[in-house]
Amino acid sequence: MGDAKTVCKKWDDMDIDVLVKIFKLLNMVEMGPVSQVCRLWRSTCSDPLIWKTIDLSRLKSNFIQIRVSPYIWVDDRSDKRLFRILKLAMALSRGNVSSMIFHYYLYMKDEHLSYITERSPYLKRLVMPAWDCISKNGICQAIRHWPHLESLTMPTIGHPPYIIQEIGHHCKKLSELKIMGTFDRLFASSIISYLPKLKILSLRCSCLKRDALLMLLNFAETLEVLNISHCLILEMVGRKQVVREIDASILEAGSRMKVLICQNNGCLTCQRMVSDEGLMRWYRYEEEFWRYDEVASLDLGEDSGKLFDAECEKLTSC
Repeated sequence: MGDAKTVCKKWDDMDIDVLVKIFKLLNMVEMGPVSQVCRLWRSTCSDPLIWKTIDLSRLKSNFIQIRVSPYIWVDDRSDKRLFRILKLAMALSRGNVSSMIFHYYLYMKDEHLSYITERSPYLKRLVMPAWDCISKNGICQAIRHWPHLESLTMPTIGHPPYIIQEIGHHCKKLSELKIMGTFDRLFASSIISYLPKLKILSLRCSCLKRDALLMLLNFAETLEVLNISHCLILEMVGRKQVVREIDASILEAGSRMKVLICQNNGCLTCQRMVSDEGLMRWYRYEEEFWRYDEVASLDLGEDSGKLFDAECEKLTSC
């Protein structure tokens, strides 16, 4: 017993799988100094298992509405904060990010998106914000660099034919698309023409033109799942737009695919769509309300990611 020696294992000799499990408990701010300890820790902090998803859905911009273009003003501190967080995340992840989620009310610009694009070439899933200042050229440049993209959420698309065409040309693996806004014939024809391999489309909480919906149901041949829950369906009658119910012609046209429908006077979300006249004012409601979807693969749930948790949000707000 007296000759027995205690064997001590150094931290830099620890198995990398064990280190990954430990580092996965940290947020990105805590991981910054940890990555500077040694080469092994730096390499481990960039492991794809840690950086599979960057969920920044706690990060919102400070903005006020104004009467002139771009109609929203964001203070410099908000922009600089976003850049600081993106720089830290991109530096640590080393191109290993496959999924990025942004808050619905994050104000993003071309330079933010360009910075992400150059440093996340293997992105498979992207959830974009609605409050953005990204130009048509800016989003198209980004799309051209993401050939592996499989799932895209874009709450607002200002130039449907042009952007959908870019997606069709450069994102050959895209199978899921989610939109929250207005859906008309131009949008429907763009999807039919340029996204022939699209399997899942969610239009929940959108304002749908009835003729656009029928076009989609009749001609989007590869579409397997269509979510039109809580949508306001409009049809032009003379010079007026009239709200329509889901009728037999729509059900018949959608019989070959799975169509998720909720048009119920007792549904709180449907009530909100009606009161907001088809353009959901998400800021009026619960913080996590915008994250939900009836399609499981598109639903973000209530919990945001560990890499940017509540503590991390506080640490970066200074």
